[in-house]
Amino acid sequence: MTELSGTRVLVTGANGFIGSHLTERLMDEGAQVTAFCEYNSQCSLGWLDELSPERSEYLDVKLGDIRDKRFVHETVSNVDVVFHLAALIAIPYSYQAPASFVETNINGTLNVLEAVRDTPHVRMINTSTSEVYGTPESVPIAETHRLRGQSPYAATKIAADQLCEAYARTFETHVVTLRPFNTFGPRQSARAIIPTILGQLLAGATTVRLGNLTPQRDLTFVTDTVDGFIRMATTDLPPGETIHLGTGQTVSIADLFTLCCEVTGTNADVIADAERIRPTASEVQVLLSDPSKAKHLLEWQAGTTLRDGLAETLRWLTPRADTHRAAWYQR
Repeated sequence: MTELSGTRVLVTGANGFIGSHLTERLMDEGAQVTAFCEYNSQCSLGWLDELSPERSEYLDVKLGDIRDKRFVHETVSNVDVVFHLAALIAIPYSYQAPASFVETNINGTLNVLEAVRDTPHVRMINTSTSEVYGTPESVPIAETHRLRGQSPYAATKIAADQLCEAYARTFETHVVTLRPFNTFGPRQSARAIIPTILGQLLAGATTVRLGNLTPQRDLTFVTDTVDGFIRMATTDLPPGETIHLGTGQTVSIADLFTLCCEVTGTNADVIADAERIRPTASEVQVLLSDPSKAKHLLEWQAGTTLRDGLAETLRWLTPRADTHRAAWYQR
């Protein structure tokens, strides 16, 4: 294990859900953090806008686009470690605009790989997703399970992961892949399943509208996922290694709804809204991790229970109920 204190690190997608939590944790570790955020005309830093002025002054921000090869190369050349999280992630949106997912998730990853390849001292942690497995042939899912794209989003993440493996094998690029199962917690998109449920309950809904209620997911609280990123960067791993993070337990969407009702102290009914249901062949029915590799190589395991994570998410979400309400009722 090595320490990150004083290390120059770059977080792509630093303004997002997991990226912002990771950025703060890296600052706590004493790293010199550069936050790569997507450029916008408002100069918004997403969730990083919530940093206190005292903390934000120690953060080096680069506003740009992961699809810009030159900009990515210049930014990567000045750091020691790259946490690559920049991606388009909304599965329903990938049905509507698949080309944008190819450009960001595949070409963007290629840009980072090329920059790391040209800068031999840089290490890269690529962020994958459990969606790359599709509906599994067997559970729990080990890292050796075959990959299957059941959505355009999943297909682009598979391609990005395969590029990382190819660069490690062909060019000995120092890249490893972290594959989190479903992460949840404060700052997650209001359209994700847990904020959708909690949000409708907070809004006083007596009937909550969701999609398919039968899929099962392995849910990891965001601080546990971030700890996995830190351990991935501080553990001596061979290029091309892939490790996934999960609790080793699943919960169905229907049971998750019941637990959310318990945490919020509310009583409501749930219905499966046809407009929210994914195409049949695209829906992944179960994602259950085998976390033994992460425990063995990273000495990592999830420490937050689902109930405690939901309670923490609820505490964060409650004062923000009015600003999130519109998205809770959208797909």
